[in-house]
Amino acid sequence: MEKYITFIGLFSGFCTTIAFVPQAYKVWKTKRTKDISLSMFLIFTIGVASWLVYGVLTNNLPIIFANIITLFLAFLILVAKIKFN
Repeated sequence: MEKYITFIGLFSGFCTTIAFVPQAYKVWKTKRTKDISLSMFLIFTIGVASWLVYGVLTNNLPIIFANIITLFLAFLILVAKIKFN
């Protein structure tokens, strides 16, 4: 049963993480971020970083893997928002 729970966690993390790829790609390609809320992305990035810390502290691999990648993508969008705005 534990194997299935881990799989569901990994699959869920994959889906929620991969959802950021099109947005990150579009931002870097167009260099336009005027419709992205800076405060929302700051709060979101802090939240993702906090989830990553939680995952590390609880040794939860699905949370660690998903949030490392999500944090990277969110950080790219956040940097673009600051740089291109």
